[in-house]
Amino acid sequence: MKVLVTGAAGFIGSHLVERLLRENCQVVGLDSFDTYLYDAETKKRNLREIGEHRHWRFVEGDILDDELLPSLLKGVDLVAHIAALAGVRPSIVAPQKYIRTNIQGTLSLLEACRAAGVKRIVFASTSSVYGARSPEDVPFRESDPCVHPASPYAASKRAAELFCSNYRDLYGIGVLAVRYFTVYGPRQRPEMAIHKFTRLIADGRPVVLYGDGSSARDYTYIDDIVDGSWRACQKVTPGGFEIYNLGGSKTTSLRDLVDKISQRLARKPQLQFEPDQPGDVPITYADVSKSRRDLGYEPRVSIDEGLDRFVAWYQQRAAG
Repeated sequence: MKVLVTGAAGFIGSHLVERLLRENCQVVGLDSFDTYLYDAETKKRNLREIGEHRHWRFVEGDILDDELLPSLLKGVDLVAHIAALAGVRPSIVAPQKYIRTNIQGTLSLLEACRAAGVKRIVFASTSSVYGARSPEDVPFRESDPCVHPASPYAASKRAAELFCSNYRDLYGIGVLAVRYFTVYGPRQRPEMAIHKFTRLIADGRPVVLYGDGSSARDYTYIDDIVDGSWRACQKVTPGGFEIYNLGGSKTTSLRDLVDKISQRLARKPQLQFEPDQPGDVPITYADVSKSRRDLGYEPRVSIDEGLDRFVAWYQQRAAG
């Protein structure tokens, strides 16, 4: 199978490329090295982690480049569309960037797939589309209407899901949209909570917590996300459209997360509490029964084991 992976130099994209290569796929990677959230060197380091492989080719470019995409899609059997601008709070600051990349970029890719006759896409979506729910109104199920996204980022990803569904109806392009729940692990983006908290605690700097520390997330280790994404790649068929949650199916409060990281670093955190931020939600929690039934997905890495692995990776990289 020949696969085009967009966002191939990012956190999730680079890990997925490695899995596809282990599964004997031919992989073409595309990434623009956008620097809005973090520096390009981090992404280039991710590519170096992939290394050389005879079935691997990387192209620097943009998913909005209508002249580039047709050449990349020649002979491609499936597209894993991971490229996106992520992050709730940054999307409030610059919503137009998110519309351009996440909505217009997805539409550009769908149009290119239609023209090239590519009929299978796995689309990386997000748990953010579910919006703010009370702890009594969980777990999140794929059948939820998702009409009240809490941020421009969430709205952009929900809109992209709807365009994917529309292109299935109009052109028979098969899409599986996988909603990722707070992914962490080696190569995690530096501004994300687990990476940022680990860095701040290790450096003896204050950790800012928004709210009272009771907000909770369904943290999902990268290996589980990649396994679910690979299963979706095998499952997607022309003319079909389905949405699947990929999560850990357990929640950890913000305060507990900081405590767990601190224990692994053997450092006492300096906590600074600030008011809740616009766009943040009190809880995320995945119902993975549909993914378990249809994809054979099963989250296997607990938050404790995952943090052991992440902190070990962080310390090894910091040592140099």
